[in-house]
Amino acid sequence: VQLQASGGGSVEAGNSLRLSCTMSGHTFSTYAMAWFRQAPGQERKFVAGINRSGASIYSSDSVKGRFTISRDKAKNTGYLEMNSLRPEDTAVYYCAVGPSVISSNIRSQNAYYYWGQGTLVTVSS
Repeated sequence: VQLQASGGGSVEAGNSLRLSCTMSGHTFSTYAMAWFRQAPGQERKFVAGINRSGASIYSSDSVKGRFTISRDKAKNTGYLEMNSLRPEDTAVYYCAVGPSVISSNIRSQNAYYYWGQGTLVTVSS
């Protein structure tokens, strides 16, 4: 299984970006997916997650109402739509998938088997 993350870049505060995460090597629909981020000098943290069917979505309080996670099974791709970006959103964003993720562990990094390489998002004020 390979995950390819893309879509990062440098934007000014208030603008938007959409991150993509394309999976190859296995059936995307059998995995739950999440986005995590790691800011400079900080630990990696959960941002948003989506279950295998796409029916359940989870977000951290820091991005709720601004970021939206989604998935397209036909394209084997997950997305993170980021609106109203703030300087504190600056981080390397990682996508991850896991076959045994449920609501109780969807925010835990340990639930995810495969990780993308990370894509840098920089938000300037």
